[in-house]
Amino acid sequence: MSSNPPGLCCLTGVKHEGPVTGEIIDYHGVEAYVSGDKTSKKVILFVTDIFGHVLSNAQLLADDFAAQGYYVIVPDLFGGDAIPWTPFEKLGDVGLPEWLGKHSLEVIEPIVEKVLGHIKEDFAPTSIGAVGYCLGAKYVIRLLGEKKIDVGAIAHPSFVTDDEVEKVTSPLIISAAQTDPIFPLENRVKTEEILTKNGTIFEITVYSGVVHGFACRVDPTIAVAKYAKERAFFSQVAFFAQHLK
Repeated sequence: MSSNPPGLCCLTGVKHEGPVTGEIIDYHGVEAYVSGDKTSKKVILFVTDIFGHVLSNAQLLADDFAAQGYYVIVPDLFGGDAIPWTPFEKLGDVGLPEWLGKHSLEVIEPIVEKVLGHIKEDFAPTSIGAVGYCLGAKYVIRLLGEKKIDVGAIAHPSFVTDDEVEKVTSPLIISAAQTDPIFPLENRVKTEEILTKNGTIFEITVYSGVVHGFACRVDPTIAVAKYAKERAFFSQVAFFAQHLK
């Protein structure tokens, strides 16, 4: 498997604070956080981690992409049942395996597909990119493999299979942590081998000094971690600018 199932490391990190510029709307029956200029012909589908679209971390990242000229849609993948932000000492009470059982591929993928279909109908974008963090990375990979989006960006992926990566031939950027039991060295190497064999345009950057979740839940008071998060974001922006036409 190119990345392993989620674990407790998917629940750790720091909640980010700050004013947001987007809004929560009903998007064709799916609650979503949206940000940016609706007239933009470049749209990003933002597929979240297990904390969902209501966590400020996801909203602030969506606003950052919107500030680069994209219209960003962050759908609720979990029907109002995202994992609540939980203090570290209470992580054992979250019940992650049971939660994952309720929010399987068969439940989440139809939501992603529905939102993507409406994006294409509503905005007729010249190109569509998708960004996925942790759990959300799996769905970006699947959309790329089915050629339903043009460009993908993922960070510290989980639940991605080799078979899913085998189907990816469209541009993909991966941001990885050096220390990550979900996407360790051997999985990164295997992913690179598959993408190279496919002739895919890809970029994999590994950031030292950070762990799984860094691209969206890093502690901004730690200089090396803050640097990694910011570099990962701007690398995604640069990749989109190159390949989203």
